[in-house]
Order: sequence, then structure tokens, then C-alpha cells
Amino acid sequence: MPVGAASWSFTEDDFAAITQSLQRFLLESNARCALLVDRSGQLVATVGEQPKFDPTAFATLTAADFSANDQLAKLIGESDFNSLFHQGEKESMYLADVARRVILVVLFDNRTTLGLVRLKMKETVNELTRLFEQVFARPSGSQGGAPGLLAGADDEIDKLFQ
Repeated sequence: MPVGAASWSFTEDDFAAITQSLQRFLLESNARCALLVDRSGQLVATVGEQPKFDPTAFATLTAADFSANDQLAKLIGESDFNSLFHQGEKESMYLADVARRVILVVLFDNRTTLGLVRLKMKETVNELTRLFEQVFARPSGSQGGAPGLLAGADDEIDKLFQ
């Protein structure tokens, strides 16, 4: 079972790199919006047009959708489905697994094509996978900042109340 966001975090530099990758993807694919959701259903990031729905509820449903499809894959003999596509009359969404712990959700309409979204998505997923693997490889609690930044904070707080 993939571990949720509670067990990892990223720095401002990580977030900037992730956001830049998603912005480039949206520009190149002409998609409307990209959301990153961890496998436990927590919204990690939203880039592009602001959704006209509750993104937190959407993130939860996205994780459940991906999990259900993992089970469907197992029933037909696949280990998982690494991407999903949902097509609507006006709006569509393409979902892809990133580093086995995050889901990239792209919302797009008739301003682009599924082929272009899929092509650009593959490059973006590879880039995001590298970025997230670096984040996941850090020791738990490591923020990449000054070591021991909060070390001794408990002692200092105790001194205030003595």
C-alpha cells in the first residue's frame, strides 16, 4: 500500500520544480488544469485554471477511482493500470501514476486532443517521477534546510514557562 503525504514533505525548491514542470506541460499540451493528488486522497498541488468544483473532494474521489482501477487490473491479470482516461461530452480527464505514490490529473477540453495530452503527459510523468523519487528518498522529517533548525525548541519553550 502506498504511503500517504503524511510520511513525506517537500521543500520550496521541490514545489517550485514541480509547479514549473506542470506549467510547462499545460502550455505545451493546451490542457486547462493539472492537479497532483497523493494515493491517500490528499491534494498536493493545483496548476492552471482554478477548478469550478471542490478540489479537496475531487482529490479524494480521484484516489478512490485509481484504487478501484488497480483492483480491476488485478482481476484481469495486470499488476495495475498506470493511466486512466475519462471522456465527457465537453470535458475530459487523464490520470497517470507518478512514482507509485502520486496521481497526476489533467483536465482538458476540445482546445486540445487526447493524443497531444498523452504525448506531453508521458514526458511530464517521467520528470515528476524523478522529482518525487528524490523527495521520497530523503530521510523522514528532512526538509533540506539547516540541520537541527528546531532542535532544542522544546527546551526553549519549557524555559519560558519556568
